[in-house]
Amino acid sequence: MVNGLNLAFQFLDSFAFVVLAAAGLAVIFGIMGVINLAHGEFILVGAYATTFAVTGAGLPLPAAIAVGVLVTALFGLVVERVVISGFVPNWVGQRTVGRDLVEPLYDRLADSMVATFGLSLIMVQSARILFGNSLDTVATPLGNVSYGEFSYSTYRIVLAGVSVAVLAVAYYVFTRTEFGTRVRATMADEETAKALGINTERTYMLTFAIGSGLAGLTGGLFAPVLSMQPTLGDQFLIEAFVAVVVGGPSVVLGTALSGGVLGAISATVTNLTNSTTFGRIALLIAAILALRFLPGGITGFIERVRTRRQEASDGD
Repeated sequence: MVNGLNLAFQFLDSFAFVVLAAAGLAVIFGIMGVINLAHGEFILVGAYATTFAVTGAGLPLPAAIAVGVLVTALFGLVVERVVISGFVPNWVGQRTVGRDLVEPLYDRLADSMVATFGLSLIMVQSARILFGNSLDTVATPLGNVSYGEFSYSTYRIVLAGVSVAVLAVAYYVFTRTEFGTRVRATMADEETAKALGINTERTYMLTFAIGSGLAGLTGGLFAPVLSMQPTLGDQFLIEAFVAVVVGGPSVVLGTALSGGVLGAISATVTNLTNSTTFGRIALLIAAILALRFLPGGITGFIERVRTRRQEASDGD
């Protein structure tokens, strides 16, 4: 009974970690075609902002998390304007030398990787210089759930519920709102979207801000259970990229499915070996197998099956 409970709660913990780690990255990569290697450092911004809001300003944790989301979204907005879209340097270039200075990084995978990797190095070293190698941590709220000798953090269980809520809100935003319609149109064909009057540049800008805010939400939510240090983003980056690879092109459905599959793999291996290291190794092996046998990820495979069935039914 205890082992079963432990496995169940480890699954919830792993599911929440994978989904929340991957949500912001999946939005930015799936919609903008930008591989953000600074994603872990965006989570760092949210975690640090939340921690300072609690320890420095004395805000309650929910309000502090909201501060972390807002700060990270604004930071992401600046990064998008300066680095990703090149709007700021091009604005300066047009007024000094009469031409654009840089090309946007949309759908330029290698270039976006190099640019954001450099940004991640700058952010880590800046955090170390400004704040030192560690910060005071936020106390974990809500206590523990107990069953006999078994005990587990209630807050970590809440995180699983929050991850489901994040997926539900993201699904609504991208499928049931006018903004979501504009985003899907831009994803499908940017030039046609422009011809239809959609401001694709603003769409990209807001999308990057939303993805950044989701990273900040992840940092804020995990601030009470992590050690606050400049390299904390490294803990999320592997899981985030593995989830995006395994999930495939569908931002919301892919993240949900990969969170369930990878959460089950991580929880099972961790429970069997009593080692989170082996759980992470299992995730990497899952990513390798997905790249080999499911190059389009889970949702890509589902789409291929659906297309074949449609073609077969049309043939009949």
